[in-house]
Amino acid sequence: MSSSWTTMPSPVGDLLLQTDGEHLTSISFSPFHTPAWQGHLASPVLEAAKRQLEEYFAGQRREFDVALEAGGTPFQQRVWAALRAIPYGQTASYGEIARGLGLPAGASRAVGVANGANPIPIMVPCHRVIGSNGSLTGYAGGLERKHRLLNLEIPGLY
Repeated sequence: MSSSWTTMPSPVGDLLLQTDGEHLTSISFSPFHTPAWQGHLASPVLEAAKRQLEEYFAGQRREFDVALEAGGTPFQQRVWAALRAIPYGQTASYGEIARGLGLPAGASRAVGVANGANPIPIMVPCHRVIGSNGSLTGYAGGLERKHRLLNLEIPGLY
């Protein structure tokens, strides 16, 4: 496998995309530091990811089918799978995700921590997770980005 990366402009700022050669492994929001390894190389995975993100931002794509590989704990993997199950244009609260995973009361905080550790935002749609009262709550990319991503999917929601 050959690791590589690329950057792309987007409506939520420049994005850094990284691959292990077979899977997309990371999407980072600017400001970011470009990796020193392998360099900026052409990759079918990166080209597919860029194209699908461009289609998403243009309102032409609602689901992604790029192969993803996000390293994380088994718990994080469960939460990230639940995030991918939130349909385009819909939201879920941290508590709803916790209940859907069969977790005990009070586990919404642990879901929030796992949500914040998501290395592939947008494609693993952590921006679709909101507070139990419907409010915008923390987002690793910043609340302005979360607001813009949600308004892209649900115009006028926030």
